[in-house]
Amino acid sequence: MSNQIPVHDVTPPSKNANNSVDLYASREKIYTRAFTGLFRNLRMMGGTALFLLYFGTVWLNWGGHQAVWWNLPERKFFIFGATFWPQDFILLSGLLIIAAFGLFFITVYAGRVWCGYTCPQSVWTWIFMWCEKVTEGDRNQRIKLDKAPMSANKFLRKFAKHAMWLLIGFVTGMTFVGYFSPIRELVFDFFTGQADGWSYFWVGFFTLATYGNAGWLREQVCIYMCPYARFQSVMFDKDTLIVSYDPRRGESRGPRKKGVDYKAQGLGDCIDCTMCVQVCPTGIDIRDGLQIECIGCAACIDACDSIMDKMDYPRGLISYTTEHNLSGQKTHKLRPRLIGYAVVLLAMISLLVTAFFMRSLVGFDVSKDRVLYRENAEGRIENVYSLKIMNKDQRDHTYVLEAAGLPDLRLQGKREIKVPAGEIFSMPVELSSAPEQLPSSTNEVKFILKDADDDSVHVEAKSRFIGPQNR
Repeated sequence: MSNQIPVHDVTPPSKNANNSVDLYASREKIYTRAFTGLFRNLRMMGGTALFLLYFGTVWLNWGGHQAVWWNLPERKFFIFGATFWPQDFILLSGLLIIAAFGLFFITVYAGRVWCGYTCPQSVWTWIFMWCEKVTEGDRNQRIKLDKAPMSANKFLRKFAKHAMWLLIGFVTGMTFVGYFSPIRELVFDFFTGQADGWSYFWVGFFTLATYGNAGWLREQVCIYMCPYARFQSVMFDKDTLIVSYDPRRGESRGPRKKGVDYKAQGLGDCIDCTMCVQVCPTGIDIRDGLQIECIGCAACIDACDSIMDKMDYPRGLISYTTEHNLSGQKTHKLRPRLIGYAVVLLAMISLLVTAFFMRSLVGFDVSKDRVLYRENAEGRIENVYSLKIMNKDQRDHTYVLEAAGLPDLRLQGKREIKVPAGEIFSMPVELSSAPEQLPSSTNEVKFILKDADDDSVHVEAKSRFIGPQNR
């Protein structure tokens, strides 16, 4: 009798449409508890510095204009003592690359500390959470208030909270627009009804964007909308600093009284108070392990350390650590990927600084008129050109114009040109030459522009001088 391979029906049962997996979990409101600690203080200092930089810089003046000003109509970007033009945007590209590699370097070394300490989404969210605490009370009071029916007290508290949110959003939006339109004129025109429609639109847009992101979306931005949260995990390794719970020390969890021999009861250091969950801005339980929602803010560390102090246990049940350290292995602070990012970062910074200091502070363009040539009353051949001189400096300059490339070449027009700081000066000039001095019908000439007060400033622009054939 022949052996037969048994066959089993493994066709999966049809899936009910109601059992489909949702890629987006409906948001449950997170009520965070107020806390204090070392890392909260560090975050406060970082947020304060960011606020002062953002809200303060826009009011500074430098050289007769706003110190940092993106003048889009005139296509100029002022940043303190430097003026950047569209031709300089290669420097902006370099700056963005440096920022990217800087973020990669920080992520490989310390995880998502950028998110937890200085990301604008996190900083503004912390400010909005503070507004909640001021107007509605601490965590338990807010939970109780939300469950209570509408009353005058509840309405006034909610109104005060949203008014504070909108005010912060408005100041944020006004400040952001102020980097593109001088802030002093913008504020005056805005409140006197003289601002243009686009100013009102963009201030309103960024007001609502701030209000929505920091007030309503909050951790949803970090979990679903921010691309960094999605790709940062591929830059982690087992030596990357992460916020982690030590299960070897903490398990088994359970409540106990202070001073009892909890180890005799088979318990670890974790008293299962859930304080680490209650202070987390993304609502996760760090005891479940490393999660994509964790932004590395260390709020759970501060909360846990405060409980350990009350229980007279050593701190560090939740701490900044590495996977290698948690498994009892040695952590390698220097590793190839970290060194590679550092080398690229230093190289890019060096190139950007070199390019910045070597960039010319004068732009010079020459374009020939569409008329090929003409013959003047003296029988000389004339060509007309349009010159554009761009003074990229913060002070006025006087330039001397010369022309070369042909024998008996004459320059007709202004030879000394004064160009105000940050301005573009355009003018027509004529070159003429005796026809017998022209080697061919198309000849190369060059215009030379020199700074009258600085011999080191010397730029050239080439063009063509066209004459008759077979002359």
